[in-house]
Amino acid sequence: MANFGFSIKKTRSIQLNEAALAKFRQAVEAVPSYKNCIGCGGCTATCSARQFTDFNIRKVHFSLRRGQYESVAQELQKCMLCGKCTLICPRGVNLRSLIINMRQIIANANEPFEDGKF
Repeated sequence: MANFGFSIKKTRSIQLNEAALAKFRQAVEAVPSYKNCIGCGGCTATCSARQFTDFNIRKVHFSLRRGQYESVAQELQKCMLCGKCTLICPRGVNLRSLIINMRQIIANANEPFEDGKF
């Protein structure tokens, strides 16, 4: 087989029927305007934290909708909660409130139960 300097990767697919979307549903319940997001990227474009870090609120948004929570907690800590994303959102999504609530939801999910198990 010839080596052309690149390789074809396997297709990535996410089975949303099998994804654990409990945290996403809790976020929608806490901030109902979250359902209005169309993923335009205006929030990311105006983000103050993005000037200093690699924070990308749009990436966090899509990770939440897909049930991929592994790196979300770490990403959410990069947000400075300035509220510029909320001001620029054409659909009126309260992203500042969403970030605060998602931090709480993820923190509560990581706390052990009374018997010491998750």
